[in-house]
Order: sequence, then structure tokens, then C-alpha cells
Amino acid sequence: MSLKSYIQRKKQEPLDRQLIVRRFLLVVYDIFAIMVASGLTILLRFNLNWAAVELQYIQMMWKYLPINIICTLIIFVILRLYSSIWQYAGPIEAGNVVMASGLSVVVQFIGYHILGMNMFRSYYVIYVGVFMLLILASRFAYRFLRMLKNKRIRNKNASRIMIIGAGESCNMLVKEITNSSYINGQVKCLIDDDPAKIGKYVQGIRVVGNRDTILHNARKYEIDEIIIALPSASKKNIKEITNICKESDCELKILPGMYQLVNGEVGISNLRKVEVEDLLGREPISVNIDSIAEYVRGKVVLVTGGGGSIGSELCRQIARHIPKQLIILDIYENNAYDIKQELERKYPRLNLEVLIGSVRNTSRVNYIFDKYRPDIVYHAAAHKHVPLMEDSPNEAIKNNVFGTLKTVQAADRYGTQRFVLISTDKAVNPTNIMGASKRMCEMIVQMYNNRSKTEFVAVRFGNVLGSNGSVIPLFKSQIARGGPVTVTHPDIIRYFMTIPEAVSLVIEAGLYAKGGEIFVLDMGEPVKILDLAENLIRLSGYTPYEDIQIEFTGLRPGEKLYEELLMDEEGLKDTDNKMIHIGKPIEIDEDKFIQQLDSLKKVTEQEPENIRKIIKEIVPTYNPQEQE
Repeated sequence: MSLKSYIQRKKQEPLDRQLIVRRFLLVVYDIFAIMVASGLTILLRFNLNWAAVELQYIQMMWKYLPINIICTLIIFVILRLYSSIWQYAGPIEAGNVVMASGLSVVVQFIGYHILGMNMFRSYYVIYVGVFMLLILASRFAYRFLRMLKNKRIRNKNASRIMIIGAGESCNMLVKEITNSSYINGQVKCLIDDDPAKIGKYVQGIRVVGNRDTILHNARKYEIDEIIIALPSASKKNIKEITNICKESDCELKILPGMYQLVNGEVGISNLRKVEVEDLLGREPISVNIDSIAEYVRGKVVLVTGGGGSIGSELCRQIARHIPKQLIILDIYENNAYDIKQELERKYPRLNLEVLIGSVRNTSRVNYIFDKYRPDIVYHAAAHKHVPLMEDSPNEAIKNNVFGTLKTVQAADRYGTQRFVLISTDKAVNPTNIMGASKRMCEMIVQMYNNRSKTEFVAVRFGNVLGSNGSVIPLFKSQIARGGPVTVTHPDIIRYFMTIPEAVSLVIEAGLYAKGGEIFVLDMGEPVKILDLAENLIRLSGYTPYEDIQIEFTGLRPGEKLYEELLMDEEGLKDTDNKMIHIGKPIEIDEDKFIQQLDSLKKVTEQEPENIRKIIKEIVPTYNPQEQE
């Protein structure tokens, strides 16, 4: 025996001994219950008057008692009454006890008649009732005492909980909270908008009103925590409810989605804190999954910047659609390694290549295109941090503009079918180097689409929640440190979407591509960053400006109060997906643009202090003065 198996066996031994002791005690109790039920049945027949009991019935009972004990214990073993975990006992276990008691009486009836002993007729009816009660009491007493113990423990410093939604998921949550010894909480009231449920009870907890009474009842019952148990509710509905709840200063948690309810996974472990995404009030972007699958399946797909926030999600979604080969290119080996490990674990049959290299390296890019001959390229590699690029503008131009140019030229040279550029709303009327560089990338893509058999397109969208360098992780870390939360300007607004939504758009844009388009997502209404900060503070259980301060730091270099998604001259054209639009390509003087790129390349190699004037000549809509 190995040392590891010996240690595991030793660890298991105390548990086995404890289990054996418990089962032994149950068997002893059951023998005692058989004896008590037999004697008490005869005593009840004679109205509890021991002196009136006929001796023959006592003699028959004692004569048959050993047989009764053996047969009953065998029945209990067959029906697993010694294998159930009684602290979680429910209707099924109770049914087994009833069935076992009934079978025991039937066998006893047959046994008495075989042995020629005639018990009085009511014996079997009385016996089964008494015996069943004794067995049920033994099996469910532990659970009842455990529940009382947990209740006493919770009463000391238990959080007071309100659940919104009095449906099946609520029923399961109340049951779990009530029975668990690991949850220090008590459900005090329920909220539901269905008038038929108001005043009714779920697991003994009253439905006290609809959403309009949330704040009143939160104060009345001194609620500490609110759980939203509406797995099938729309995003709009969730937003309306969370907007009410956040005024209560209670901690908010939410049940993620309908699939947990369908799969029977509703439980405390599925609860999560309400995130700021729940307050955006917009349904997730839907895409044509089947068409995307057909578009990607069997193709060699290259994702540059495949280790980043957008690039890695692109790889995840592409991997699900069975490409012929997925190639990930990234300059940062740690990110590349992480996505490699994840994809190999989830998709062991995926033909995956993870390569380290820079899109600024012409030889490396050409080598990769020559060797793998990608059918589809998603170009996500770029420097995206606005303030950092303002401090290092030459690097933004070298990486974003000329890295894109080299990748585009390789795609053209080696026969790539489609090339999808990841762009940004900051490319519209840019006030910063990053946005201006991305606008030049869009111009490169449009120019090469007119000169190549490859279909070149760009996809433009706003800020993504949770990406590297985005505002939400920054706010969360500042709140965790106790504040202050820093907002650049009280009036600054941004469009937001989730990373999976952004990536779905990028993939579907490739499906719609005819060449030269700039795809734009309808991202709904813009969101004030100040509102996001205040909501996130409230959702963390604090009060803005009291518990956590908000400080205004002023607009950073290159930052503006709002972002546009579309330049005025581009116009809009609809696609099959109503959330995705196409901007008309802008006419540019291609020969002049090529000369400007050559000049810009030579200038950046000299590391000038300021190249903004040159960029302004190439991108007339670039207005660096607005950064003041």
C-alpha cells in the first residue's frame, strides 16, 4: 500500500467508525420501537388498563417478537432506512418509512397466521400507526433539533434578509437558508408583484407587498440583505428593481439566470452580488449563432492580440464553433499562456497554435501568414490606454498604425479571405492619440479593401465592462480600499457593453462583410460615469459621499466628455441584426494617404517630441486641443 492511500484510509477511518456507530444506534432504537409498539398496541386495545389485558395476547406477542424484529430490520435494510442522510430528509424518506412500516405489518400478519396465533383484528391497524410514529420521530427528530439549533445561532447576529420574487426559486432559497448551518441569515419577508401572492406564505415567510413597498418593508423589518430571485426576469425589469433596492443601503445579491432554475441549481452558491451591468437596463445583444458557426467552421482563424480582454474572448467564442485551426498571436507571453491553458482544457480536440510575436515585426508577421495561411484574421492587437498613449504617442503610432499596416499587407499578400479590424468609438472625431491612431487603422483597412481580393472591414464599439484598464475594476478596487472613488468629470458619459457582446458583434461583422464597411453597434443610451460610481458604491453596501467619497480629478489628456459612435459623413445602413449597423466608407485620397504614412513612419523613427501636427494633417477630424 502506498503512503498516499494509507493516509487517505486513515483519514476515512474516523468517518467510517462514526457512521457505524450511528447505524448501530438506529438499529437498537428500531428494536426498542418494535417492542414498545407491540406492547403499547395491546395496551391501547384495552384502554390502557394493564389489569384488563388478556394474557394470551402478551404470550403471542413475546413468542413472535424475535421473528418480528428480524423481518422488520431486513425490510428496513432493503428500503435503505439505514443509508439515508436524515439531516436532509424529505418527502421521499418519509414515504420509505411509511412503506417499511406497512410491509412490516403485512409480514407480521402473515407470520401470526402461519404460526396459528390469532391476534385481535384491530392489532395490526393500531400497531402500524404507533410503529410508524416512533420511526418517523427517530428519523426526523435530528433534523428538527438541528433546525432549532441553527435558528438559535442565527438569532444572535443573523443578517435579516428580504427576497424579491415569491416563485419556485424563492421557495428553494428559503429552504436552504433555513436548513443550512453555514448561512447566518433569516428571511424576514418576501416581495412579489403578483397581487394573488401578496399576503400568502412561502415556507412560513409572508409575501408583504410588491416592488413599490420594498423601501418601506426594508425599514420595517430592518433588512440587511436583499436577494433578487427572479431568474427569468428581463434586464429592464432587473434594472428597475435594483434602482429601487439601491436606495435602501442593503447589500444586494441576485440569482444569475433561468438555466439554474431549470437545472435545479438554485441555491446560495449561485447567488452573486448585483453588478453594475445589471443597472445598464439593456438586454444582451443576440447574434445569429448558426450562421456564425458555419462561417467559422473549417477555417484557419488568426487572432492577433489573442491574450487581451477582447482577443481572448474572441478565441473562446471561435473555439466553440470548430475552426480548422485557431492561431493566437500575442506579444505578452503570460496572457497567451493563460488563454492557451484554458482552451486546451475546455476544447482538447481543438487544433490550437499559440505564438509569441509583435505585429510591428514585419518578418515575424510574414512568416506566420506564409506558414499558416489564415482564412480569417481578427486584428485585436493594439495599445488602447488613452492617457498612457498621450505620454507615448510614437509608440501608439508604431504599434497601432504600422502594426496594422504590416498585418493588412500580409493578409493581402498571402490570400486571406477576410480581415476584421477591432476599432473604437474614440476613432470618431478623436481628441487623443489612441483614437487618431485607430482612425488611421480604419483608413488603412478601407484603402486596402479597394486594392485587394481580401475583404477588409472594421468593427467599432464603445467601452467594454471588465476589460483591462476599464473604469469598473478601478472603482471596485478604490471601494475595497475605502475610497475615494475618482471620477474625471461629473458630466462625463460613455457607451458600455460586455466583452462577450463586443466579441459577438466582431464575429458577426465578419459574417456580414462585403468589404470596406465600418460596423457600428447600437449600444442604447449612454451612461454617466458618475452614476456608475454612485451605483457601485451603493451595491457594495455603502452610502456615496458619506461612507465612500467621490473626487473629481479633471479630464485626463486626450479625454473628452462624450464619445460618438459614427462620424457625421458616414451615415448608417441596417443589417439583418437590428443592433448592428454599417457606416458608409469615407472617400480618401489613397495616393496622398500612402505618402503621408511613409512620412509619418520616418518621423516616428526619429522619436520626435510632438507628432500631433502631422497626425492632424492625416486625420482632419483629430482635435488635440479639446484635451484641455
